[in-house]
Amino acid sequence: MGAMSVRTESSAAHRAGFACFVGRPNAGKSTLTNALVGTKVAITSNRPQTTRHTVRGIVHRPDAQLVLVDTPGLHKPRTLLGERLNDVVRTTWSEVDVIGFCLPADQKIGPGDRYIAGELAEIKKTPKVAIVTKTDLVDSKTLAAQLIAIDRLGKELGIEWAEIIPVSAVGDTQVSLLADLLVPLLPEGPALYPEGDLTDEPEQVMVAELIREAALEGVRDELPHSIAVVVEEMLPRADRPADKPLLDVHANVYIERPSQKGIIIGPKGKRLKEVGTKSRKHIEALLGTPVFLDLHVKVAKDWQRDPKQLRKLGF
Repeated sequence: MGAMSVRTESSAAHRAGFACFVGRPNAGKSTLTNALVGTKVAITSNRPQTTRHTVRGIVHRPDAQLVLVDTPGLHKPRTLLGERLNDVVRTTWSEVDVIGFCLPADQKIGPGDRYIAGELAEIKKTPKVAIVTKTDLVDSKTLAAQLIAIDRLGKELGIEWAEIIPVSAVGDTQVSLLADLLVPLLPEGPALYPEGDLTDEPEQVMVAELIREAALEGVRDELPHSIAVVVEEMLPRADRPADKPLLDVHANVYIERPSQKGIIIGPKGKRLKEVGTKSRKHIEALLGTPVFLDLHVKVAKDWQRDPKQLRKLGF
């Protein structure tokens, strides 16, 4: 019997498809993406609302390929940027094969979660999985109460959870189990991306995200939304020998108001220098080549509310 079950396993059809994780800011979506993919792909920051682009992480398995689409957090729109992000979110939700709704174990279900769950209930066809994140932060009693609350939330709104899965991405606990449970919800089909790919974001966008992440770190003031980064160009330095390449990266950090310039640049330019050093290391690791990073801070007045600026900044 043993040998037979092994054989049917390997001849099972290969599955491939798209999943996205949703949840309010800080629900652990990006951390989970990174844990599944095994490489830092989506930007993780302990500031909410920092994932702007649909960064995809790709989980390669012998039996399946799971492509993770990272949507920006859904929130009640206050600005044009907010509305545009919400449109992106809804479009993404209707196009994926499975949606994972992330709820942190250490926080009771709140209005933000209900708002998202209500939106999810509208999308009938797509299977939905409730993922309880940050389980390492709570005891088993708290976790049990949260699982019951999530079950109840589904019944209340008419959402049938395909699974309710507790995970701790930090301790890697059950992250592979999560993949095991998501795979059967994908359609049968060949791999969608070549084996080596971890993300299909264009390199310039990923580089911009790494710079933005470094710029956000340590800015505890109200800047999280006011920073956009555009990589103007990435060019190999012309006069370098083949074995010592250097990539020139020219990037602009855009803020909304002149008063924010000092915060980003810091006293005597110290802060901007740190941002440059930090993001350069990440960029070199990502691209596998030495980088010369040229960073400038520019003011793009109220860019979040201006459609022309939004387009220019890539939204």
